[in-house]
Amino acid sequence: MLFDKTLQSLPVTGLILASLLMAGCKPKEAGPARGPAEVATVTIGTERVVLTTQLPGRTSAYLVAEIRPQVNGLIRSRLFQEGANVKAGDVLYQIDPEPYESAHRQAKASLRTAEADLLTAQANLPALKSRVERYSGLVRIHAVGQQDYDDATTALRQAEALVESRRAAIEINRAAVETALINLSYTPIRAPISGRIGKSSITVGALATAYQPTPLAVIQQLDPIYVDVAQASMELLGLRRRMADGSLKAQGATQRRVTLLLEDGSSYPLAGLLQYRDVTVDPTTGSFSLRLVFPNPRQVLLPGMFVRALVEEGVNEHAILAPQQGVTRDTKGQPVAWVVDNQSKVTERALELDRAIGDKWLVLSGLAAGDQLIVEGSQRVRPGDKVHAVPFKASPKKVGGDV
Repeated sequence: MLFDKTLQSLPVTGLILASLLMAGCKPKEAGPARGPAEVATVTIGTERVVLTTQLPGRTSAYLVAEIRPQVNGLIRSRLFQEGANVKAGDVLYQIDPEPYESAHRQAKASLRTAEADLLTAQANLPALKSRVERYSGLVRIHAVGQQDYDDATTALRQAEALVESRRAAIEINRAAVETALINLSYTPIRAPISGRIGKSSITVGALATAYQPTPLAVIQQLDPIYVDVAQASMELLGLRRRMADGSLKAQGATQRRVTLLLEDGSSYPLAGLLQYRDVTVDPTTGSFSLRLVFPNPRQVLLPGMFVRALVEEGVNEHAILAPQQGVTRDTKGQPVAWVVDNQSKVTERALELDRAIGDKWLVLSGLAAGDQLIVEGSQRVRPGDKVHAVPFKASPKKVGGDV
């Protein structure tokens, strides 16, 4: 009986299995059609941008004076503190003046002797002139001989020559007095400029030699101070080309304004001026020098410091700035951007970039005012796809660092 029941249930089981197989083979119903992908875009516009270039350089003193003696002598005293600020005219060293005082007195005595000799020589001239005049009348009437007249004339000429020699001696001795006085004035060695003086290379009691190669000390004027930077000649050519075609405009006197970044990245609080551009390009580096002048009242800047100068190039009144997140690179490394056209389709644009300004690129070509630049969602689309563009909303910046 059990076997008969089993045979009777087989057709039923087959029907159930067949129905299940047929149900599994039925195709699934298609879902709703997917619409255009959503992308976030930024509308490109024009802005007024002041273009600057960052140039590395070093500081140098505005004035440098190497202190050297102008006369020989022993250093009697040093009258400054090393590292202190000195003023022009301050006495730095005192050379023993006694030999030069003695030479000055001797020169004055020689001058007085020469002046007395001149007076003596001049005292004989009137009598000799009178004698010659008297003999000139007598010789015509043969009252005196010609020889007597010639002797009187010779004596007068000799006396006049002696007077001239005495006058020359006076000039020589007067020059000797002036030279002795100048040498005496060089015994106190004075500061030729105001500034900060360094260490002394000589001690009291040492012998100083006139115009010696080693300076006694060095004074540097640090307020104002120079900053010497180098700029590539290619950059200057590009700047002039943009000035010529009108894409850049000069700002007049304000274009000479320069700011400074210090070695630690901080900004120097005082602005400087571009003093001049050199006219010679270094053939080894292809660059030329620019000299900048900065006020330095607190002497924050010291000679030899490495700095970076921000030099204003000009103003672009209609600059195109594109967010950096909306610019990518193709397989060749060239910058490209994806733009939504007026038919809501994605198009690819090849770009020519100038430089980064903050978080944006300065675009020279490839974008125009009014273009819808894709900045988010470009991973889900390809050129030619139709998209749904929505305005990009930048996420607020976090205040402070992560904890």
